[in-house]
Amino acid sequence: MAHTVYDRTIAFAGICQAVKLVQKIARDGHCDDELLAATLNSIVVTDPSNTIEIYGNEANLRMGLEALSAEIDNSPSGNEMTRYLVSVMALERKLASRRDSMSQLGDRIDTAKRQIDHFELLEDQMVSNLASIYLDIISPLGPRIQVTGTPAHLQQQAVQHKVRALLLAAIRAAVLWRQVGGKRRHLIFGRKQMVQQAKILLARC
Repeated sequence: MAHTVYDRTIAFAGICQAVKLVQKIARDGHCDDELLAATLNSIVVTDPSNTIEIYGNEANLRMGLEALSAEIDNSPSGNEMTRYLVSVMALERKLASRRDSMSQLGDRIDTAKRQIDHFELLEDQMVSNLASIYLDIISPLGPRIQVTGTPAHLQQQAVQHKVRALLLAAIRAAVLWRQVGGKRRHLIFGRKQMVQQAKILLARC
C-alpha cells in the first residue's frame, strides 16, 4: 500500500463514514443503503491492488469525506464523532497487538467472503454474520464503544446488527490507516493536508 496523503485520507474517511453511519442508524433506525453497502463491503476486500479499491470509488466515501473536511473536532456533533474515532482507533491498536485475535479475525472474514456467494450483503443474515464477528473478536478486546441514539431504535435487533457490522468496518478502516502509514502525528500535524485532500475528492465526486 502506498503511504501518501491520498491513501491516508481515504483510510481516515473510511473510519469517519462507518462512524457517521453508526450515528445515523442509532438515531434514525436507517441510513443510505448505497453507502452502507460500500462500507460493509470494505470488510471483505482483503487483497486490494490499491487503497481506493477497498471502497470501489471515491463517491462511495462521500459521507466520510464530508465528515473529515467539516466535522472533526467541531462541536457539537464533532465531539461525539471524535469520541467514536478515539475508541475505534484504541480498539484497533489492541487488535494489532493480539496475533491470536488477528488470526481469528482473518478466518472469520474468509468465512464471510464465502457467505456472500449465498447471501446479498445487506440481507439480515449477512449483516448478522458480520455483527457476530465484531461481537466475538473485537468487543472483548477493550472497553465497549458506547453508542448513543434513539432508545426505540437501539432496542431493535436489526439496528444492533447494523451498528456492530459498521463498527467492524470502522476497525477495518483503522487497520487500513495503519497499513498506509497513518500515525497519531498525522492526525495532529497532518490534519490540514487531509482536509484539503478530502475537499478535492469531494469536488471530484
